[in-house]
Amino acid sequence: MGVEIRYRGRAYAEQDIQDVRELIARYPGESRFFLSKALCRLWNWTQTNGTPRDMVCRGLMLLLDREGLITLPPKKRELPWLSLKRAAPPESPVDDTAVAGPLSPLLPLHLSMVRRTPEERRYQSLIHQYHYLGYTQPVGEHLEYVAFSEGRPIACIGFCSAPRHIGARDRYLGWDREERIANLYKIAVNTRFLILPWVRVPYLASHLLGQIAKTISRDWERVYRHPVVWLETFVDPERGFTGTCYKAANWKYLGLTTGRGKNDQTGKPNRSLKYVFGYPLIRDFRKALYGVL
Repeated sequence: MGVEIRYRGRAYAEQDIQDVRELIARYPGESRFFLSKALCRLWNWTQTNGTPRDMVCRGLMLLLDREGLITLPPKKRELPWLSLKRAAPPESPVDDTAVAGPLSPLLPLHLSMVRRTPEERRYQSLIHQYHYLGYTQPVGEHLEYVAFSEGRPIACIGFCSAPRHIGARDRYLGWDREERIANLYKIAVNTRFLILPWVRVPYLASHLLGQIAKTISRDWERVYRHPVVWLETFVDPERGFTGTCYKAANWKYLGLTTGRGKNDQTGKPNRSLKYVFGYPLIRDFRKALYGVL
């Protein structure tokens, strides 16, 4: 079976990948910018206003290169805007009156998916102000949620496209390289989870994870035209985190990361090792992640 890969909600078959290989071979020495423009012309790939979709095309080519399916020419120059630091999100006014006590008086909570809505800026601002990692613009597909109690935000949760290779996850799922490349888009990783610092409510975090599990696949399909079937996250024990809320929400501990990062060239750890947790959204998740939904 030929390799199939998905990018931004669209599937690319072996013949599409071969088109890219032949284009690179036809124009040796040309830049990545030239190749993305040429591929847009080859596929007649334009926006509704007729402008070539070369940025999306370039992202696809970078993904294929990272997966070893093509070999792009070396970069000729760094694009100047890539080195620009994004401005921090403006601070969002928020009611920081203490919230403490049991969960039940807060129920029902309203979990709002804020991606591409006016509330997205509030999510970004709260993460920037109160999460220890701050806010960074996710790469690829991503969704953001704000949990409200009687109109007050009390928590923020963010997900994005999964890393292409996590040993503990890949061993647990038991898929091979081709299956991973073809089906990785069905996985979302929880990158931010913030209970606002003045909120002290036992079981709130695991309750929100349970709510997320019921809605995220439908939300992902609405925004990106495909569902997700598996969630994962990374917990940093060096910061004193143990993943208690994930365990309480029935997420499964899968093992440790290697501590090397996605662009490692040395084979040696260069960051903290993190716990890997996973959660299936459907009963037959392995079948779905081997190519059948």
